[in-house]
Amino acid sequence: MFKKKLKRNKKIGLAFGGGAVLGAAHIGVFRAIEELKIQIHYLAGTSIGSLIAAFVAFGKTWKEIEEIAQELKWLDISRVSLSKYGLLSNESIGKLINDTIGDVSFDEAEISLAIIATDIASGEKVVITEGKVVDAVMASTCIPGIFNPVETDDKMLVDGGIVENVPTITLEELGAEYLIGVDLNTKHDTKKPENILEILVKAFDYMHNNATKLQTKKAHFIITPDLSAFNAVDLEQIPELIEKGYSEAKAQLKRIM
Repeated sequence: MFKKKLKRNKKIGLAFGGGAVLGAAHIGVFRAIEELKIQIHYLAGTSIGSLIAAFVAFGKTWKEIEEIAQELKWLDISRVSLSKYGLLSNESIGKLINDTIGDVSFDEAEISLAIIATDIASGEKVVITEGKVVDAVMASTCIPGIFNPVETDDKMLVDGGIVENVPTITLEELGAEYLIGVDLNTKHDTKKPENILEILVKAFDYMHNNATKLQTKKAHFIITPDLSAFNAVDLEQIPELIEKGYSEAKAQLKRIM
């Protein structure tokens, strides 16, 4: 979706959307943004997009994030932790963040950052802009039914994709004047799921796809890489996803330059 040419004197906001392993494409998108020398003033992220947004906000280059992503294994992302609320814990994501950028708070970020989660009790959107970044990302990446919710400030927080999967509305609330979103779920993999994780992730993505179209109406530009050849759970695809995100984002971004 393209509405208006980019004006570099505007405060630019970038929203990274959810999409599980497809989030590796965000790294390629950020590479294109770096190469085109587009200055980002505000960042917002949902689910896996919150992890990439956190890395970017704390000064990591696309190459540094790529190196982290290419070394990932599922044990780096999750571990079995059966409870009445979920099958897995994503505390390993917290460790990854601490090992990469430290036990940092939002007010230490180089770029203003917001992370989206959902209060599963009330269904309300929770925009996190203060406190520990690790807690916010763990909440935002907590796919309901798979990961245990994160409890904080009397709220039970889960994946922000339920309420705003590509958080361009949040960017505007932060003060951004030109809104760029990255939607990883516009073009879906239509292959039959092979396991329960693929079924849950697919169902979750389909659930919020139509809502995303409404939520991003005010965005000036939505980057929509064609990821239909990929699934949302296979970590072996990461190098190809990064390259696909890069090539498609660069071609699409040239339209607004």
